[in-house]
Formats: sequence, structure tokens, C-alpha cells
Amino acid sequence: METQQPLVFAVNRRSPELITPAKPTPHEYKFLSDIDDQDGFRLQISNIQFYRKKNDLIDVRKKDPVKVIREALSKTLVFYYPLAGRLREGAARKLAVECTGEGVIFVEADADVTVDQFGDTLEPPFPCFEELLFQVPHSSGITDSPLVHIQVTRLKCGGFIFASRINHTMCDASGLVQFLTALGEIARGASAPSVFPVWQRELLNARDPPRVTCTHHQFDELDDFININLDNIVNRSFFFGPSEIRVLRQLVPPHLGKCSSLELLTAFLWRCRTRSLQLDPQEEVRVSYHVNARTKFNPPILPKGYYGNAFVNPAVVTTVGKLCENPFGYALELVKKIKEDVTEEYMRSVADLMVLKGRPLFRLARTFNVSDLTHAGFEDIDFGWGRADYGGPPTGVIGYGICGMCFYIPHKNRKGETGIVMALSLPAIAMENFAVEIDCLVKNNRQFVMVANASLPIQSAL
Repeated sequence: METQQPLVFAVNRRSPELITPAKPTPHEYKFLSDIDDQDGFRLQISNIQFYRKKNDLIDVRKKDPVKVIREALSKTLVFYYPLAGRLREGAARKLAVECTGEGVIFVEADADVTVDQFGDTLEPPFPCFEELLFQVPHSSGITDSPLVHIQVTRLKCGGFIFASRINHTMCDASGLVQFLTALGEIARGASAPSVFPVWQRELLNARDPPRVTCTHHQFDELDDFININLDNIVNRSFFFGPSEIRVLRQLVPPHLGKCSSLELLTAFLWRCRTRSLQLDPQEEVRVSYHVNARTKFNPPILPKGYYGNAFVNPAVVTTVGKLCENPFGYALELVKKIKEDVTEEYMRSVADLMVLKGRPLFRLARTFNVSDLTHAGFEDIDFGWGRADYGGPPTGVIGYGICGMCFYIPHKNRKGETGIVMALSLPAIAMENFAVEIDCLVKNNRQFVMVANASLPIQSAL
């Protein structure tokens, strides 16, 4: 079988420019919340969207996406003017944005490639992403640097790629989608966004006095060293559609009742990933899952339009031996417990912990970190060329390689089935083991259901 050559293409970029708000905006300091400025969010998050040429829209064919988006960006920053400022760090490492109006980075580019050359279906990891969102020198600092970086790359097919990067302390995925949706609305001719941005970061600040009242395993004080070979890391994507979820539902014990597709998938992948790493049976492992406060509580604790970080990432803990030797229902019960533990008191307790313990980084090693983007809406953002063919993370994994955050991304496969694509990074040998277990599920093997419900030795594969 002939090996497919990796896609390589050239990108011609213009010099980066700073886009400032189209009108004067207030020069003021705005403090971030104590949820915003924890160590785990002090990084840049990237996003990529693919748009095809729209032959049926006559007015669009005559427009340049670079010009349209550049002009709309300046107008949108009038409403989202804190994003045109710079972060400063104060006492006790507290972050505030100085609304200077200095602007965000914008890069115009052209590439000698078409959307179709990226594959029959668009899924991460995408090749040459560093060319589609070029790292402008001295632009990636958390403080005293631009907070947003956008590159619009025209393609030779008439489509374009919109790539962006934002300082995570300013927004989570929902907040970023809100900002990009407003950008799209103004690009299409609106004078103002349909949802006005709301700051009010004080709503997620620590209490006075702060007090930790809940258990937060994601911040357990452990050595984050993981004793495996981190050389030869491999990044792969896996698709899970209706047939795979049906097989997993056969593994649910009656006493657990109704389970969501994402709970099933998280429990399954946590076990597969842990087995593939062949860790010591006595070691502790965790699964951490993002829970969004915007939709969790009734009545809501945050107003519509809030675009700061509004999620927590609770974790549950067990040992490698218990996770891998027990039937599937054991892992599933732990995963279901994650969302049940998140109350308004839990949110307050996380904010208090940040202040009391110096804004610690959540645990990374031996943790399967998952973020659900299936309803985030990146693919729905329309700059005038319709919905994106793909919208979401460029790699599927963010941050720290094997210890990084994995995303669930909405996806349609070659058969037209709607499902979820998930990418992760593992050492090559572990990836081979992981792929074997996934392959058993994909094939709907009856033996898979029988074996997965049985007790298994740590080193065995399905």
C-alpha cells in the first residue's frame, strides 16, 4: 500500500499589523476573576476555521475576506475593547487588563493550497499550522503582549482559512465563540453584536474571607513527573459515531441508569489511555472534565454575554489497578460523579482555593484532561461565506503533550455520519496499544463487549 505523503505548502504573509478599535474606548483597568487567572489558564489557545468559495453568493465573490474581516475586527473591538489592551500582574499575582486600545495582531496571507488538499474530511491535526498562524516575535507573552492574534489566509481555490489565538485568561471557548460570532455579524453588515459583551468578572472572585469547602482533586499536591518515555510522541485522531456509542451502551450496568454519550466515551477512553501507558497498578490516575457554569445552574449565576472563563475542571481519582481491572461500569460511575459534584458552592470553593494557595496549576501527569467542544459553535461562525467546513482546535490537544488537554470536536466522517472526533498525544508504543482497543470498538466486536465487562490484567489489550 502506498504511503500518503504529508501535505506541504507555501504561505506568503504580509507584515503583521495592529488593529485598534474603530472609535475611542475607555482607558481603564479591569481586574480578571479568580477563576480567570489561575496558572492553568496562563497560556495561548488557538483555533482554526476553513471556509470554501461560495459561487452562489454573487456579492461575496467580489469581496476579499481579508479586507472584510480586518474592517469588522476594528468595529468589533469597540464593543470588546478590553481585548485590545494588555494584561498586567499586580499584588498576589492578580491579573488586570489595562484597556490601552493598543490593538490586536492581524496578519494577511496567501497560500498555494486548496481546502480539498487537506483531506476528504477536515480533522486535526492540521499540517503546517505554524504557517497558518505565524508566531509573530515577542507576541506570545501572557502579560504586556497583544491578547488576540488573527491570520486570514486566502487559498488558491477561492476559499480562506481563519486562524486565531487568544490569551486563555481572557476567555474560555464559549467566550471566544461569542467574540468571533460578533465579529462575523459585523462582517456581514450588522452595526452591533446581537449579544452584548458583559465583563462583571467580580462574579467569580473569591469570597471574603476565602474558604475551601469542597474537595478539588485536580489541585492535589503531587509530583507531576510521569515515568514513561516521552520521546517519539505521536498525535492521532479517532472518530466515534452512533455505532460506537451503541456498543458502549451495552456495557452500562442497570444501576447507573441514563448516561450521556460523552460520559460513555470519557470512561472508555480513560481506561484505554491508562492501559496503553502501562503504568504501575498502584499509581493514582485521574480524569478531569470541564463543566461550564453558564448552563449548569438554574437560576444562572452569570449574565448573558459574560465572556470570561466560566468553567471548572473537577477530577476524580482512582488507582491504575482499580480502573483497569474492574468492569467498564466502575470507570463510568466515577465519570458520572464529576458533573454531580459541581455546585455553586464548588465554583466558589475553586475561586477561594486560587487565592489561598497562590493560583496553583491543576495536576497534569497521570490525568486524562477532557474538554467538550461539541456544542461550542466554532463551525457556526459566519463572516459572510457561510458556516465553516471545520471550526475548532488545530491539533486536538493543547499544552503539554501527553499531559495536555484533549478535545471532543463535532465531526462528520467520510460516510456522512455525525459524531465526535478526538485527538490525543501518546508515545508511539502506547499509541499502538490504544489504537488496538479503539479498533475493537469500531468493529462492533461482540467479543469486545464480553471482555470489557470482565476483569482484565493491567498489561492486557482488548
